[in-house]
Amino acid sequence: MRHIHTSIHPDIDTLDNKKIFLRHSTRAICLKSEMILMLYTDRYDDYSLPGGGLNQGEDPIEGMKRELIEETGANNIIEIKPFGIYEEYRPWYKPDFEIQHMISYCYTCKVDEQLGDTNLEHYEKSNGMKPSWINIHEAINHNEKTMINNQRKGMSIERETYLLRLIKDELF
Repeated sequence: MRHIHTSIHPDIDTLDNKKIFLRHSTRAICLKSEMILMLYTDRYDDYSLPGGGLNQGEDPIEGMKRELIEETGANNIIEIKPFGIYEEYRPWYKPDFEIQHMISYCYTCKVDEQLGDTNLEHYEKSNGMKPSWINIHEAINHNEKTMINNQRKGMSIERETYLLRLIKDELF
């Protein structure tokens, strides 16, 4: 799979001699015309691609399907194709590590427009996460405004907006 981008959070001045936690994750890119399936998170006022961390030894495609079903209730996941790898280094605020190195495996796929029930984790529910089909241009504009105007934005919004712009440029 092609390497899309490597991002280093501005609070990280060096990776040398740091304790780094490696996390593998996956992202689903589901398109219908100019609509894209996204997760809106009220806490951060942003749109993100469905996806999340892979379980130990989990195949990335199986993990993408699992996360997509859990977070959106997606049905009939077909035509899965690799899109690329987005790599990032972020500050890590838990004991034993200073930096999180996240590798996101991104896949395009098709799903039914009608979504089923979600199975969100507790923190996802408490953050106000909801699946939604949205025009990709609206999602990009919304995230760009949030990055400029919102102090409570999450650390993932830069990744998500970068990916949305790339999806728009390459797939539309």
